[in-house]
Amino acid sequence: MNRALRRISLACLVMFVLLLANANYLQGFAANNLANKPGNSRTFSQQFQYQRGSIVTADNKTIAESRPVKGIYKYQRYYPDGTVYAPVTGYDSIYSATGIEQAEDRLLSGSDPALAVHNLVDMITGKPKKGARVQLTINSAAQQAAYDGLKAMGLQGGVVALDPRTGAVLALASYPSFDPNDLATFNGTQLIKVDKKLLADPNQPLRNKALDDTFPPGSTFKIVTSSTAFSSGKYTPTTRVFAPTSLTLPDTSNKLINFDGEGCNDGSNPTGNGKVPLIYAFTVSCNTVFGDLGMHLGGAALRSQAVKFGMNDPNLTIPLPVAQSNYPPVSTPAFTAYSAIGQYNDTVTPLQEAMFSAAIANNGTLMKPYMVQKVTAPDLASLVTANPTTLSQTVSPEVAANVKQLMISVVQSPAGTAHATADIGNLDIAGKTGTAQNGINNTGLDDAVFTGFAPASNPKIAVGVVVRGGGQGADASAPIAVKVIQAYLASLARQ
Repeated sequence: MNRALRRISLACLVMFVLLLANANYLQGFAANNLANKPGNSRTFSQQFQYQRGSIVTADNKTIAESRPVKGIYKYQRYYPDGTVYAPVTGYDSIYSATGIEQAEDRLLSGSDPALAVHNLVDMITGKPKKGARVQLTINSAAQQAAYDGLKAMGLQGGVVALDPRTGAVLALASYPSFDPNDLATFNGTQLIKVDKKLLADPNQPLRNKALDDTFPPGSTFKIVTSSTAFSSGKYTPTTRVFAPTSLTLPDTSNKLINFDGEGCNDGSNPTGNGKVPLIYAFTVSCNTVFGDLGMHLGGAALRSQAVKFGMNDPNLTIPLPVAQSNYPPVSTPAFTAYSAIGQYNDTVTPLQEAMFSAAIANNGTLMKPYMVQKVTAPDLASLVTANPTTLSQTVSPEVAANVKQLMISVVQSPAGTAHATADIGNLDIAGKTGTAQNGINNTGLDDAVFTGFAPASNPKIAVGVVVRGGGQGADASAPIAVKVIQAYLASLARQ
């Protein structure tokens, strides 16, 4: 009997010790993980009892805030100008979150360990818990211009603007957009109804087309091809290059032609199959020149240069995740020719388009894009301050200067593809247009692409624009980029 009691007592002691150890583990080490689990009803209820931190732009425009409400919950999320900023803020609903709301959730909700001392002080002083304020790099004037430009076109597309000197994201617009206020409801039935409607929309308003979608870059990829050529040391802007009216591709019966089958003739090439300066071929966007140039440079060299510009990177965040822009390995010279003009399997996000220009504008140094400038605790203590960092040295300053010369000619030369359609006034803009074939547009037109920066002499903004089914880049995307540049530079002048 005594032996049996001892065994039972020992077993109870072991279970008690295990229970005590588990309780301490859960409270000391697993508390945050359990608190953040979606199924935690206590956390679910508490998240709307406290005031979530605001999200504001660089110029202090509030784009997300929590307002007092009557009922079970004390605060509800509200988004002024929701559709304009939806791809930036995302939404915070009773079931999920996206955008900055998700990426900076622990700071906005006040649950981040960095806010532990502030929360303890509030508890002692009797103040209600409150989340941190997140200030973004977004400029409200540039953002509004980007959204308005896309909306006026009425087609799917994305716009990203960067400060080439720091990598700060100045605008990030997507169209069509959605109103995050519709998803901030406490009515679960209504939320599910809205969510299903948005998901069923063939225009996919919930997708962030500035970051999540990739498109063929078209002729904007000639920035990469030109950079590769100049970096080889064998070319300058005035080097005369082979400029046939059509280019027969090796080992195929295919012929590469220019837009509308036109020749590439600067007046010194009467037969249409002679040579023209590289700067002229870039200015008028000769496919045959850059297809032939790409084959001479080789797919490996083009791919290496594309990687330096940020392509093939699956881990880029700003802090929102960014879809990988792709320049895959190319197996044949014919495919290399297509890749060199931004076709075949080349794909880029609008962010990547802005990165092309930002690198050239910043003397070849590509800064890592970022969107969070500063995070401030409720007591105004600074928790996070952005520190711009270099992502890569894409090309030398000398090569960047050569490419810049080409991009200036595209906009400012009378023969340039962006000269007649981009109403730039007195603006000093450098850029490159693209008309990219993807074969899936409802409009029957190609994707319109543009990337550029300004002022060319002292760059402060770089822009990438893609309009799906917009036709020629000069017609659809370049005017949007110009409006964003004008809005941003005007806002700087007012400061």
